[in-house]
Amino acid sequence: MIDKIMIDGKEVELTADLFEPMPAQVGDNEAITRPSLTFWQDARKRLFKNPAAVTGLIILFFIVFMAIFAPIVFSKFDYKSQNIRHTKLPPKMPIVSSLGIMDGKDSNGVDVYVKKGIDETYLFGTDALGRDIWTRVWCGCRVSLFIALLAAFFDLVIGVTYGGISAYYGGKVDLVMQRIIEIITGIPSLVIVTLFMLVFKPGIMSISMAMAVSGWTGMARVVRSHVLRLKNQEFVLASKTLGASDIRLIVKHLFPNIVAPIVVMMMFSLPNAIFYEAFLSFIGLGLQPPMASLGVLINEGFQALQNYPYMMFIPAAVLCVLILSLNLLADGLRDAVDPKMRNQ
Repeated sequence: MIDKIMIDGKEVELTADLFEPMPAQVGDNEAITRPSLTFWQDARKRLFKNPAAVTGLIILFFIVFMAIFAPIVFSKFDYKSQNIRHTKLPPKMPIVSSLGIMDGKDSNGVDVYVKKGIDETYLFGTDALGRDIWTRVWCGCRVSLFIALLAAFFDLVIGVTYGGISAYYGGKVDLVMQRIIEIITGIPSLVIVTLFMLVFKPGIMSISMAMAVSGWTGMARVVRSHVLRLKNQEFVLASKTLGASDIRLIVKHLFPNIVAPIVVMMMFSLPNAIFYEAFLSFIGLGLQPPMASLGVLINEGFQALQNYPYMMFIPAAVLCVLILSLNLLADGLRDAVDPKMRNQ
């Protein structure tokens, strides 16, 4: 038994007057020090702690805002209106021009706007037909985002339904359905999309349908793997014992537990859809002029790259930033919904 302790280098004998009793705090043992958070509240909290994901989210919000309002509020030109007198004007931004860039001058340092006597200002310049590139770029972003969302919607509906049914019923049903997926994935998706666009008339709906033909297989496999892991767990067996129908089990019990990987897969499918749309439009199988998409603008700029590089560099830069922001956000969302990353 210890009857002495060291205090300030001196040995002191333990006595009752060295101790002061503390009153008991009723209820302290039952207090919860950590706030109770739902799964999505915790995921959102961790998402906003990720600087890269927040950066991607801010950039994405800016691009979406500009795609919606820039052609209407910040421009007086239509995306397809032509003005032959205003052809091939370089970009001119009032604030940025003080830095010596985008100042409306050509490679020889001549102010093209003054030379042609033009009073209007084209922020991103004009193309070979005198169309405003600023308006066409943001209209192209609007089209690309719409096609990406439409393709992701088809992936969600087809992939989740197909993968869920395949895993839940299993057996011969799963065997046959998985062989169908293997046949589809055995053909390169770019070949399928290209053949689809050759048969149907190029347009927003046809491009979205072409992407939906083979794009849902990845979603179906992810959903199948998670349903196979969950369908034999105790809460599902308890629901079966209580007489729950198959539809109720899938919708009420299995689907809510696989929402997180589904959301992550959808986020990663958006930049892929944007890239495919831009690629198809660039090679002439997607949207056709005068329709504006980022792929169409890059194709038009590529034809004048040597003399007017801004026609290609501006839409290409917007496309790269858009895809980068979606990938950053998707990476952050994947880490936020992963329980293994909770303490990291």
